[in-house]
Amino acid sequence: MNVFWGRVWLTCRAAGWVTVVLCTVGTAWCQTGPASPDRTAGQSGTTSPQESPGLAIQNDSPLADTYVHGPYLVRLVAYGGTTPLHWRVEKGALPPGIKLEGDGVLHGEAERTGEFQFTILVNDSGASRLAARKMFVIRVTSGFSVHWKSPARVNGNRIEGAVEVTNTTPDDMDLTFIVMAVAGNGRATAIGYQHFLLRQATLKKELPFGDTLPRGGYVVHVDAVGEVEARKLIYRERLQTPEALQVLVGP
Repeated sequence: MNVFWGRVWLTCRAAGWVTVVLCTVGTAWCQTGPASPDRTAGQSGTTSPQESPGLAIQNDSPLADTYVHGPYLVRLVAYGGTTPLHWRVEKGALPPGIKLEGDGVLHGEAERTGEFQFTILVNDSGASRLAARKMFVIRVTSGFSVHWKSPARVNGNRIEGAVEVTNTTPDDMDLTFIVMAVAGNGRATAIGYQHFLLRQATLKKELPFGDTLPRGGYVVHVDAVGEVEARKLIYRERLQTPEALQVLVGP
């Protein structure tokens, strides 16, 4: 029975019918009709349990990029569910050198470049064992790169060109840069060499090369090695012409 003083509402539920009586200043009005279904009752007539909060992973995809040998630390976060939460990789693979702890912390140092796609699953600790999953991508770059600025070419009796080197790691590195022109008979001639400290956050530093050569065909190899002595790290990059360059002028 529900009572509102000044007016009295009486609600009686019996045999599937409801009777509503409104009384005011001695006047009574009655309406009888079918009862509304009881949405709180289950088939057994008992109240259904309240649903547990949902569970969802908050982090965006892709995750932060990293580079080879670079320290990586990302905490995965979810909302909802009953703590503690339990995390694991359900499908795919993390970059080699990076692992996921059960508390949702991704950490380590990537060992090779690439784009790595994987699905993370998180479970809560409630009786209902709620779960959420999400696909992520981590991109691993070298942090140290070498690209053609001017691809190797023949100019008279010379082979010449230029490359660009980039260091986006947080370390200064001792750089050795050497360019070899390898003839068809296997004889190699150095046509470029530099050795210097490549500072961190150096972008597209130009390194030219070139020298005169006897007639013949030459495949050009560019090798760059960056060493970080304090961390015992070595970075290597190589470029090569897709085919032999023909020097037609000369002795």
